[in-house]
Amino acid sequence: MKLQFKHQQFQADAAQSVVDIFAGQPYGTELYKLELSKQTELKLTENLTANSPLKIGDEIIFANLQKVQRRNNLKPSDKLYGLNFTIEMETGVGKTYTYIKTMYELNRRYGWSKFIIVVPSVAIREGVYKTFQTTQDHFAQEYTCKIDFFIYNSARLNEIKNFAQNSGINAMIINSQAFNARGQDARRIRMTIDEFNSVQPIDVIAGTNPILIIDEPQSVEGAKTKEGLKDFSPLMTLRYSATPRELYNLVYRLDAVDAYDKKLVKQISVCGIRTTGTTGSSGYVYFDRLNKSEKAPTAAIQFDCKTNDGVKRKFRNVGIGFNLYEASGRLDEYRDNFIVKFIDGRDNSLEFLNGVKLFAGDVIGNFSESQLRKIQIRETIKAHLKKESKLFANGIKVLSLFFIDEVAHYKTYDAEGKIHNGDFATWFEEIYSAELEEILKTDLTAAYRNYLTEITAAKTHAGYFSIDKKGRLTNGKISDRVEKLSDDINVYDLIMKNKELLLDIDPHKSPVRFIFSHSALREGWDNPNVFQICTLKQSGSDIRKRQEVGRGLRLCVNQNGERMDGGDVHEINKLTMIVGESYDDFTRKLQSEIADTVSYRPRKVDKVFFLANGFNSELSNKIWRRLYKLDYIDDDDRLTQKYFDDKQNGALDFGEVNEQKAAIVAALNKIYNPDKYSVGNEKINVEIHLDKDKFNNPAFKKCWKKIRAKTIYSVDFDGAELVSKLVDALNEKLFVQELRFQVTTGNLDEIKSKENLVDGTAFKKTSDKILDEKVIVEKSSVKYDIIGKLMKETALTRQTLAQIIHGLNEKTFAQLSRNPEEFVMKAGKIISDAKNNFMVDKLTYSLTGENYDNDTFDNDLTGNPQKTLSTPNKNIYDKLVFDSEVEKKFANDLEIAADVEVYVKLPGKFTIATPLGNYNPDWAVVFHEGNFSRIYFVAETKGSSDEESLRRVEEIKLKCAKKHFSIVDAKNIGYEVVKTVDELLMKAKA
Repeated sequence: MKLQFKHQQFQADAAQSVVDIFAGQPYGTELYKLELSKQTELKLTENLTANSPLKIGDEIIFANLQKVQRRNNLKPSDKLYGLNFTIEMETGVGKTYTYIKTMYELNRRYGWSKFIIVVPSVAIREGVYKTFQTTQDHFAQEYTCKIDFFIYNSARLNEIKNFAQNSGINAMIINSQAFNARGQDARRIRMTIDEFNSVQPIDVIAGTNPILIIDEPQSVEGAKTKEGLKDFSPLMTLRYSATPRELYNLVYRLDAVDAYDKKLVKQISVCGIRTTGTTGSSGYVYFDRLNKSEKAPTAAIQFDCKTNDGVKRKFRNVGIGFNLYEASGRLDEYRDNFIVKFIDGRDNSLEFLNGVKLFAGDVIGNFSESQLRKIQIRETIKAHLKKESKLFANGIKVLSLFFIDEVAHYKTYDAEGKIHNGDFATWFEEIYSAELEEILKTDLTAAYRNYLTEITAAKTHAGYFSIDKKGRLTNGKISDRVEKLSDDINVYDLIMKNKELLLDIDPHKSPVRFIFSHSALREGWDNPNVFQICTLKQSGSDIRKRQEVGRGLRLCVNQNGERMDGGDVHEINKLTMIVGESYDDFTRKLQSEIADTVSYRPRKVDKVFFLANGFNSELSNKIWRRLYKLDYIDDDDRLTQKYFDDKQNGALDFGEVNEQKAAIVAALNKIYNPDKYSVGNEKINVEIHLDKDKFNNPAFKKCWKKIRAKTIYSVDFDGAELVSKLVDALNEKLFVQELRFQVTTGNLDEIKSKENLVDGTAFKKTSDKILDEKVIVEKSSVKYDIIGKLMKETALTRQTLAQIIHGLNEKTFAQLSRNPEEFVMKAGKIISDAKNNFMVDKLTYSLTGENYDNDTFDNDLTGNPQKTLSTPNKNIYDKLVFDSEVEKKFANDLEIAADVEVYVKLPGKFTIATPLGNYNPDWAVVFHEGNFSRIYFVAETKGSSDEESLRRVEEIKLKCAKKHFSIVDAKNIGYEVVKTVDELLMKAKA
């Protein structure tokens, strides 16, 4: 197979953008003389070729740069930040292809021919070299010449001399470690070498006046490397990255949202697998990593923690003295001195006061992890076979990639050095054989059936890892302790240099379809036909999801090497991530990471926005008015759901400016709205004033006089009756689930905005299932004081709780052994709810003879402008602070309701005493007298008027409020829980 390449407009645009920065530079090349010996009196010289220096000044380059930036809808730079230029391109869209094309274009336009590509690692270096190889004939057809490219090797210095002498286009690929050492660790590139005519190789390279191309500068440019790059004496530096840390003179941008919107990468689907809860009884601790710093080191650990929704796991960076028992919400599993005693950076260990010692990567007290890994392998194989059965007829080879953290999980060695399957390989072969047997029972094409039967389980998987000096598989050398990237070339040889072989659908030539590799493979290797990525490892808190996803984003190719980018691209190109963590956790983090990369996008669709995007003033006004008229933007100049719906349905029509439709949509594609997620309030609070005329309105004063009475409550009940009620409630309602595995899948839908990413709506769930198999949990030795814990949850006495536990039926009591922590939490809530309802039923209110006075209403208030609504017509205040969209709409509707005379959102000082604390009703509304039989209403607005859907505490308080108002003035005062003003009016008329 030979990979085929297409000319794509965005790649041509990116290349042309760089070329146009130097408009005005004359075409030409330079010869230079290099002193080959500085150690002898004899001065040997030799003519070598170099890039012609710039003949245009910084003023022209800066003007050109701004012109290019405006053309690409980028904010123009305020100054020229040296001859450094950034090209931002999302992973998987062909970044290397783009800068190779740029090299050709710079040579054709200006004659420049010396290029150095600097990469951060061996992995990326090998990938870049492979791309030069596979694109060579493709570019030769267009430019009628080939680039002479090579990887720098200190043992082959003659290649540097050829680089300097050759008059054609030349490219040297070098990883930063090859040149940035100094002193005793200095590399050969900086040494005066006899066989190199007693000159330093770096001097020969610098003499060519090369153009530097930095691949992934955020990973390359440490302080040492930045200094080392200066020794190349570059003509200019071009930086290509998906996630640049610093934007030097941004020239072109194709971000993650653009790439997804233009369908230049695969659609992302996630299959999250997790246990449905945790017992909170196993002493679970996962030691992820040690964080070294100039101060005391800290440890990143994961542990169980009690929340309102049950026991969940969370990550924390902890130091010496950290107490897991307190931090977990006092879970008994950590009662036995789980206090951090030592954090040792010498061996990456963590020790607790109880003597438990962990090393980075260790986990204790976990459920049977083998179950989870088997399920992940099974789900990966299922997804693989499902995808393969559909794509086989298209001549598309499907690959799946497993990331693991230890080679020993895949292959092991016995005492004699013989290699054997580890757990992962053994489980894979067992599960693959079972799934193969099942799929062969289904209706398959003859060709695909034959394909499956030609490949054995043992031959269809392979591991690609580093090789040590004894020829054994190893985890590899780690060059970056944070990112965990390997710097060992052996791990990449086969998968990098035989990329096309892996894509061959012939079962005899290429039976491998499942690849196991160390997590180090996260960067540097992109095979277009990876459709499934499975992470068979603990999900560390520092692992970036975009890195894991990035290995499979490229659009796939068929057996002719043709990119499958026609028609509905995402129908074929879908990457499924099978992860051993919650679907929600994974997708939330992935979307957040994508959102972080587009934080520069404009926020509002106002007139200034269109001016900034190249439209003149008159046209900007017309476009803005049209969008507002069509309800495509709201009062805050935010894009509405209607715009996105019409865009999705192809129904956009901009009327008189419709001829600018393509340009308008292109501009609007760059919008997002992050205000909803900003931290803190940078805006000044607005002032709110009491309208004394409305406050003194006779109707309102009459209403206030009736509702301001204060009450007290009393409760009279029998203890035995209470116990009986609580026992019945537990026997009827308590259900403690057995731990099982939950598999949730979903797809990354259209990315509409940063808001769409951050709130999680970019991903749409497609299925959610609980597996039949139970989770095997290690037997716990933790001792529980069930009654003591229930006392804290319910505020009942030990004696009463003992009577309740004794009264439970056998089936209910047996649930205690399933999950003690969940039993306590659920039983506590049921008891509290039943107790509160019982007390409300027995509760009575009586008047105290006291009233709230007029000072309950403050003359002047302040409010957040984002949560403040102007209400000048009927509210006794000129503005209203709302807590929700329901309240905002309710106030707006009260303002225009013909039957409403005056209203107020009751102040926080106005409360009703209840057994669960003071309660503050929402509204007091006065209707025009004579319209209804009851003219005064106290209303409580909720998103739902169904009391069963309200929070338990709120429900109890509402019942108390009804009893309160029934004795204040049952005839004239109505108290209702409503959602809308219309609903309130209907109840008032009843």
